Amino acid sequence: MRQLQHLAFLFLIVSSRPAAQLWAQDVTLPLKPGSVRFAVIGDMGTGEAPQYQVAERMLEFHQKFPFNFTIMVGDNIYGGRTPADMQRKFETPYKPLMDAGVQFYGSLGNHDDTNERFYKFFNMNGQQYYSFKKGNVAFFALDSDYLDPKQLDWLEKELANAGTDWKICFFHHPLYSSAAFHGSSTELRTILEPLFLKYGVQVVFSGHDHVYERVKPQKGIYYFNEGASGELRWGNLKKTDLTAAGYDKDRSFLTIEISGDDLSFQAISRTGITVDSGSIHRPGAPQPEH
Repeated sequence: MRQLQHLAFLFLIVSSRPAAQLWAQDVTLPLKPGSVRFAVIGDMGTGEAPQYQVAERMLEFHQKFPFNFTIMVGDNIYGGRTPADMQRKFETPYKPLMDAGVQFYGSLGNHDDTNERFYKFFNMNGQQYYSFKKGNVAFFALDSDYLDPKQLDWLEKELANAGTDWKICFFHHPLYSSAAFHGSSTELRTILEPLFLKYGVQVVFSGHDHVYERVKPQKGIYYFNEGASGELRWGNLKKTDLTAAGYDKDRSFLTIEISGDDLSFQAISRTGITVDSGSIHRPGAPQPEH
């Protein structure tokens, strides 16, 4: 009975939207040569049907927008972590993307085991926090569950020596969030935001709250929360002054393209609807001539 009710609910969702809109994954991203292209997912590792459906949409979108890697903002695996669990909750849903050459870069959430840092498909190389570069972009994966002085010292040195136009941090707990369940991690913000401001971090990706939200720039920094790639808290976004755009009606994933001083973004739902899109000119960069 519960399964039949679930199917009926899904049918109601699907049938209430125009068919052309439902599967229309029109690419709003510029697709410029040599750009840095990636996806963002979070709170996804359930092994359940909605996670698989988001992965299918990601694969479809990859055929139009060939992104090279995906960053994960934590809660990568819920529950058990046996080899069978890891296969069901990660390897199987994302195998077609990995077969297409897409790498996944993990960060740890409060539901993750620190031993996930050794899991080869998360490309963490045994590190709870790490950095890597793609083109003119430096990425910093943090462990926001264990933000000790050692990690902060590492982060400050890495940020100071990045030598790139763009500095992007990703981790689990959002510094700013309009979601009712968790909301903003204010203690974490007190610790991290001064470093972000001092060393010119422009963009931050987080999860934890099971919604999608693009936060209005805070002190010149852009924050995106994508915690709905597997889990969802339907209707959990509050009306606050923080939200530039948000979506709490279905699962979602986020795609990003960086070319020169411009970052473009497109958030897509489990059913293929674009729920947010736009572009950001790098703070402090010269404005383009027209």
